[in-house]
Amino acid sequence: MQLKLKRPIAFFDIESTGTNVVKDRIVEICIFKLMPDGTSETRLRRINPEIPIPAEVTAIHGISDADITNEPTFKQVAKSLFDLLKDCDLAGYNSNKFDIPILIEEFLRCEVDFNLKNRNLVDVQNIFHKMEPRTLKAAYKFYCNKELVDAHTAEADTMATYEILLSQIQRYEDTEYEDRDGTITKPIRNDMEALYQFSYNHRNADLVGHIVYNAKNQETFNFGKHKGKTVEEVFSKQPQYYDWIMNADFPLYTKNVIKEVRFRALENSNMIIKK
Repeated sequence: MQLKLKRPIAFFDIESTGTNVVKDRIVEICIFKLMPDGTSETRLRRINPEIPIPAEVTAIHGISDADITNEPTFKQVAKSLFDLLKDCDLAGYNSNKFDIPILIEEFLRCEVDFNLKNRNLVDVQNIFHKMEPRTLKAAYKFYCNKELVDAHTAEADTMATYEILLSQIQRYEDTEYEDRDGTITKPIRNDMEALYQFSYNHRNADLVGHIVYNAKNQETFNFGKHKGKTVEEVFSKQPQYYDWIMNADFPLYTKNVIKEVRFRALENSNMIIKK
């Protein structure tokens, strides 16, 4: 089978000094660029992050400070990477949450405007999670080995959900789980706070979850003293908070989202004044 492409697509994976998009740096990137005609090329490049690689991170990907001492910095390879990727859609595994954010951050630090607009961002992990049976009916069959009768009636669905949770706790209570940082825990236990922490997801407006969308699809702060408040509301009442964010240690992509929201709010207010 061959992918049907209207333009090139670049599959890529990144190894880094850690998982903090702001502070950590890329130490290795592999790009597999596939063309619409079926031809392809692969680039593997190690990069000097200019900061130490923690020993616990080296233990995961096997790249040490000594391995990258004589490698170029990201700034030195930014143009060639930009040229390789400039006409491409992007694909990876968990790439929308990590690989793309950290890559964009590296480009922005070099003042290279790697624009994501009009690109297709294909996250294979998200496809996997969505396509594996995750309906209530499928979960009931998997965990309880029962067919869900009267599916989509409130009572049947409610009781099935309760039985599934009981089964999940029994099945996974002593099961280890390794997160993206390599931390191993046993998160499934008969404790509601623990289950909440493990099961809750956010809708990110930026790439790392500092800004999320609320139920009205408005950009909302997801941290600090203004958590839960919309960005526009906070800036209208405390405009100095914008300056604080711009000078604080936030990802550049997050700051760009903040700028867009502020610009949009200013435009709207000017339109109201003109009317």
